[in-house]
This record gives sequence, structure tokens and C-alpha cells, in this order.
Amino acid sequence: MKAKLHIQTAHREDRTVLKKAFFTPPFKVANVTEDKRSNLLKLMLMSSSPGILEGDVYQIQVDVAENCALELQTQSYQRLFSMKLGASQQTQIRLAANSAFCYLPHPTVPHEASRFSAINRIDMTDSSSLIWGEVLTCGRKLNGEVFHFSRYHNLTQVWLNQRLVVKENLLVEPDRMNVQAIGQMEGFTHQANLLYLHQQAPVSTLSNTLHDYLNQQSDVLFGVTAAPVNGLVIRLLGHRAEQLHTCLKTIANLLPQPKAVTNAA
Repeated sequence: MKAKLHIQTAHREDRTVLKKAFFTPPFKVANVTEDKRSNLLKLMLMSSSPGILEGDVYQIQVDVAENCALELQTQSYQRLFSMKLGASQQTQIRLAANSAFCYLPHPTVPHEASRFSAINRIDMTDSSSLIWGEVLTCGRKLNGEVFHFSRYHNLTQVWLNQRLVVKENLLVEPDRMNVQAIGQMEGFTHQANLLYLHQQAPVSTLSNTLHDYLNQQSDVLFGVTAAPVNGLVIRLLGHRAEQLHTCLKTIANLLPQPKAVTNAA
């Protein structure tokens, strides 16, 4: 199935509003904003499909206008079903001046013999802010499908003022690599990462705060690194998807955003 999603925001009366939401099956978009006075618009990306199937091709585009703040949520875990040829997804995010975007989707669960590739391009300016994360599981652990998927590839590029500043390349092929080797998973089964870019953020102070929080998490190995531009890259290894997803959401709440996010009407 080929599916498209295009979201556009606009800034009206000190609030972020949904200007356009074009989607084809299985996509759906719902506005789940609770505080109507806040400038932060919360949208939930839903799907009528049980997961990504053989031959699926998804195209997603999100345009966050100037002075807008958007948080894009997902409805449930993303399941990648068994495939022979695979499925793919392309995502384009464009952040205008003084805008903010947060995307922390539910964990991805690759089933046995699944093959999936994703390419993400994010364009932002000096005054925009980004929180972008993901959680990848080993598969259906309780079904005995620990790293039984064929291939998972997720490439993320972040461009700041038309200059490539961050390139994340996650490739896991259990049949061709020892996922438990040193420098790989080393006995862990789940991994997560979060990318935070904000030119006015106090990176050093935030790094200490995140270390204090993550040190309190049991059975989680983590690293917090300064990004090539002002921001942080956080990586987590663990054994439970819900724990890692909760960690990413908590971290996001600890990260300052532009004033556009908190302005009230």
C-alpha cells in the first residue's frame, strides 16, 4: 500500500492551529490538544492498519510554520510484519523560524523476517527547536523472536540553515552481524535514542540534569553527548520497551523549548 500524510500548521491569535491535514489510508490525524490556551498543538497520528506490511510505501511531510509549536504523537506500537521484499518510509520535516517540533513515537516491534528502511530529513533554522526520538525493540520477545527480523535501517539527517549538521544511521541486520558483540547491544535487547537541538539551550546544565535522572533508572545503560551544534544526543540500552519510551518522554519534559511553546493566548 502506498500512503501519504501532509501536515501544515499556522499561527493565529497566539496559538498553533492545524492549517492542513491531508492523508490517505491507512493514516488518520486527530487533534488531542487539551489546553486550548497554549500555543502547543498536539496531534495524534493514527493508522487503520495493524502495522507495516509487505510492499508498504509511506510518505510523510510535516511543515511547522513560524512561531508554531507541534507535538506529534502516535497511537500504539509500530509493528513490522514478516516480509520478503520489505517496506519503506520517507519523512520530511520542515521547521520555520522560532518553531518547535517534538516527535517521540511508540516503540517499533519488528516481527520475524521483517525488512524495513526509513529515510528522515529535517530542515530547521537557528531559532527552531527539535526533539526527535525512537525506540527499537528486538522483536516479539515473549514469542521467542529475539532479533529474528531480517533488516532494520533508519537514516536521519538534520539540516540547519541548509547545512548538514547531524546524520544518524541505524542499521541492524541480525543475520549478518553479531548484535551482542562489543560496541553493539552487549546483552541488551532494546535501544532508544533522542536528538535535541535548540541554539539557546544550556547544554552543559541539561547534560548534568539528564545524567542525574538516568542514573536512577534500573537496568539501563546510557550516554549523553553534545551534538555538533548546540544540543544533545542521548542513547539508551535496556530490556523493556515501555521503560525506554517513558525515559524519552520524561527527558523531553526536562528540555527547554522556545517561548513559542509556552505562550498562552
